[in-house]
Amino acid sequence: MVSQAIRRIPTGISSLDPILDGGVPPGSVILLLGEIGSGSYEFVYSSIVNLLAGSRYPAADTASVILPAQIHYITFTRMKDDIMQEMAKSFPSADINAVTEKMRFDDLSEIYFDNSVVPDEWYSQGDIITRLQKRADHPGILSQLARAINAAEENGLVVIDALTDIATQCRSANHWKNFASLLRGLQRMAKQRNLTIYLLLTRGIIEGIQEHEIADIVDAVLLFRWEEAAGARRQRVMYFEKFRGVMPYLEERDLVKFAVRISTSEGFEVSNIRVVI
Repeated sequence: MVSQAIRRIPTGISSLDPILDGGVPPGSVILLLGEIGSGSYEFVYSSIVNLLAGSRYPAADTASVILPAQIHYITFTRMKDDIMQEMAKSFPSADINAVTEKMRFDDLSEIYFDNSVVPDEWYSQGDIITRLQKRADHPGILSQLARAINAAEENGLVVIDALTDIATQCRSANHWKNFASLLRGLQRMAKQRNLTIYLLLTRGIIEGIQEHEIADIVDAVLLFRWEEAAGARRQRVMYFEKFRGVMPYLEERDLVKFAVRISTSEGFEVSNIRVVI
């Protein structure tokens, strides 16, 4: 029997999984912290499409690699069709309908927008009576998010798109305390159920101290950013800023910073491995 210490759930990104000896440890809460357009969403889409399309997952020990039982995608402001169309544009050769049929989607937009100035008809398809009834019965957005995550299957992959939407609504002291407590509870629950959780957060939207607190809570922080390259070109790069239990292994091999390439055939790829500076 494979011990829990060496088990891995693949990211589905063929250029990254071998570096991680097959993938990430089950139960990892991973913050994907990205500058705008730097590749964090492409990372998620590539991971989902490749995992559900049945790609191969190179690993040092294939017996330790476990595919996620389910991919559960949770959104606050974006529609399922919008996400599918974006995936289809990113992967024109993939059967996106077949891929997304294997996923579970939770759209929390009705709860998210209920206390905003956004007109009901922009986000809800029900009549006014139905909307008022739902509004009366709705728990808070954090409670509903906890319920949605609680419904995820064990040994699965959960994508929260995006933590930015929630964090920007929780800037007051009381709301932020509840938000941080939810993340701390989520980090514990992920270990109990072997859930791998991707938290998408756009860098620079919330206060730096709040961004750092989130980074402190989670197990891993993957930073996606732009850097200036030769010839005044911009280059996407990805850093492992933190990965509990994995960082010593990466640093021993000087595998912390990578150049990133995004293509329609392979999606998100890491290349030209850069050593620690």
